Amino acid sequence: MSSDSGSMSSLTEDLENSSNYTNLEDSELFVASQWQLIWWRFRRHKLALIATAVVAIFYTVCLMPEFLSVHEPRSEESTRAYVPPQRVHFFDGWKPVLPYVYGLNGKRNEITRAMEWEEDKTIVRTIKYFVDGHEYEWLGLIPSDTHLFGLDYEVGKKDPIPLYFFGTDRMGRDLWSRLMYGTRISLSIGLVSVCLMLFLGVLLGGLSGLRGGMTDLIIQRVIEFLRAIPTIPLWLALAAAVPADWGVLKIYFAITIIISLIEW
Repeated sequence: MSSDSGSMSSLTEDLENSSNYTNLEDSELFVASQWQLIWWRFRRHKLALIATAVVAIFYTVCLMPEFLSVHEPRSEESTRAYVPPQRVHFFDGWKPVLPYVYGLNGKRNEITRAMEWEEDKTIVRTIKYFVDGHEYEWLGLIPSDTHLFGLDYEVGKKDPIPLYFFGTDRMGRDLWSRLMYGTRISLSIGLVSVCLMLFLGVLLGGLSGLRGGMTDLIIQRVIEFLRAIPTIPLWLALAAAVPADWGVLKIYFAITIIISLIEW
């Protein structure tokens, strides 16, 4: 009988503690601001946290592609066209070591006349961190020649030993470095376009609601017209309309403005 009364008292205490905790939680929710509620819900969403981390990594690359690249993205080396990705090794047998790559040997196929590449295991190159490489200006402001990783210099040469994580293209350009620089363009176009779309949406939406009448009618019909245009033919037409002699900067801003005007 005493054990039953003890268990009942314990259960009563648990219920009281649970009730107090629930009341405390309810009171916190009651007085919390909208931003606090959003933050609490966001923290419980694991997929959202993972997605945020991935986007943060992408935009980190977007901010410092020069530092993360190994070679100058426009540097061409015709004798190293279509080099396959170099495999990075982390073990010597079963022993963990600093990451390294083997050298590359290329020979021309006598039938296809194409270069064929294979690892030369007699040459071992250890990947170094914070190495000197091609010069650049970070964000166009800070000059530097330091890169996150790379290989040593060969004796008597000014250029570092080639390191190709993703291989090279038909002109011998490093695909890893070009990907780093391309990330900046792709992500910044989206970000700038969204900012312009937000500005246009707020401006025209506010004007439509404020003025009403004919102004609202015209703005709404223009929106419906833009939304009715098929996307793929429109992009094909715009790609053909961009002058071939335009520089990279002009094309960048043209694409950004066009996206903003159509998608807002």
